[in-house]
Amino acid sequence: MSDPYTPRPGDLGMVRMPGAVGKLIRAGQWLNGDGWADYQHVYVVVGEVDGYEGPQIIEAMPGGALLSPLNRYDDFGPVYLRCPDYLRDDVAAAALGFRGVKYSALDYDALALHRFHIPAPGLRRYIDATGHMICSQLADRAADLGGWHLFDDQRWPGYVTPLDIYSLYEKQLTQL
Repeated sequence: MSDPYTPRPGDLGMVRMPGAVGKLIRAGQWLNGDGWADYQHVYVVVGEVDGYEGPQIIEAMPGGALLSPLNRYDDFGPVYLRCPDYLRDDVAAAALGFRGVKYSALDYDALALHRFHIPAPGLRRYIDATGHMICSQLADRAADLGGWHLFDDQRWPGYVTPLDIYSLYEKQLTQL
């Protein structure tokens, strides 16, 4: 499924990831109770950036969060959670502030420990740490710093998977 919507700054894009990386992320999501979810990657649309051609996104990557062209995922069937218009600039600016933040696949393990109620000293602090984030944590944190609070279920800060954000997209579709 691809979303015919034209993304704007502040929107959160989601795609299916092919290959081994997608399978590893799916396994992490499964450990977190999401089942074998189809959407494994989330990014934040930041729009035009000086020195770059065309609209850009910020995405968490193994070498650190980076700026990429929006059209990078055109062939992956992207869908978009639409940011409220009055928060677009703030969410995009917050996302830009995360350039270089390291990725940590261990965050999936930490999220699974929390899900299974396995006591681990410092777990909440680890999940909330901004020194490392998986893609969904980065998108959620950028939205939150921009004033767009995605979740009102009292979850721990940073306790968010790509499918959690995709679930918000599905709800948004019913309201359009």
